[in-house]
Amino acid sequence: MSRPSILSTHPLFPEARTMLDAGCDVEYWTRLERPSRAEFLKQVAPKDGLVCLLTEKIDREMLAAAPNLKISANVAVGYDNISVPDCTERRVVVTNTPGVLDETTADFAWTLLMTVARRVVEGEEVCRSGKWAGWNLDQLCGGDVWGKTLGVIGFGRIGRAVARRSRGFGMRLIYTDAIRAPEAAEHELGARFVDMDTLLRDADFVTVHVPLMAETRHLISAERLRKMKPTAYLINTARGPVVDNEALYQALHAGTIAGAGLDVHEHEPQIHPGLVSLKNVVLTPHIASASVETRTKMACMAAENVLAFFAGRRPPNVLNPEVLV
Repeated sequence: MSRPSILSTHPLFPEARTMLDAGCDVEYWTRLERPSRAEFLKQVAPKDGLVCLLTEKIDREMLAAAPNLKISANVAVGYDNISVPDCTERRVVVTNTPGVLDETTADFAWTLLMTVARRVVEGEEVCRSGKWAGWNLDQLCGGDVWGKTLGVIGFGRIGRAVARRSRGFGMRLIYTDAIRAPEAAEHELGARFVDMDTLLRDADFVTVHVPLMAETRHLISAERLRKMKPTAYLINTARGPVVDNEALYQALHAGTIAGAGLDVHEHEPQIHPGLVSLKNVVLTPHIASASVETRTKMACMAAENVLAFFAGRRPPNVLNPEVLV
């Protein structure tokens, strides 16, 4: 019996490659730049399986170009790059990598929160410029974190991981979500459920942890930014389009809010030019889960999903199990 033919749109990490290579014939994309759409469609056309990143769109056009495709394994927890209904219609299994990146992403949300509040990037630039004249009373004064109010939008695994860390800073914790958390979880974390308007009004730090769906696109709009305190900060490690980047630029430029930390951007890899010009926003290139340990686990999880499928087993993280029936 011939081995499954797989395209991986990234070279992956050695552990994941070893796993995949043991059971499949794998073609790896190894160039630094992402494959163009035309090149991606050409390479995936004859393949039985795909290991992909968020940068690859899996839609009707792609599925039509790859008639042999049986599984698409996303190396990410989010899967807004994949049309799951179209895959289901074509009997293509879709998998993701949930759970493994929760704590790492939560760490990074706090990295952004602390960095923007305490103006770390500006301070680092002063030190590197050679123009630091010495200590001064009002130099680069930012905002305190200890004892403030943290507002979490989206209280799933990552939102709760971020919330747990707030206890070490003596913070008041409020959250909002489409579904209220169990009372036991609220009690454990010291969290209070509020509506969106209350959260925006009361929080000193607003951190966003919702998936990208039609109803969450531009969830943080100009209107909602105006409801925040002028001393408040917005943190986004979820998906870029959840925040209206033009509205955020206007709010930061006008001083409607004090600052923002963004790991994700509305039109990645392009970043809003207005945001690039501002000092009161910290910008990072979608690296919230980017520790060697976590990204290796993600790649291995995607490999295991592929191997399980071709071995006749249910992939551990299947998103459309009805295809397996």
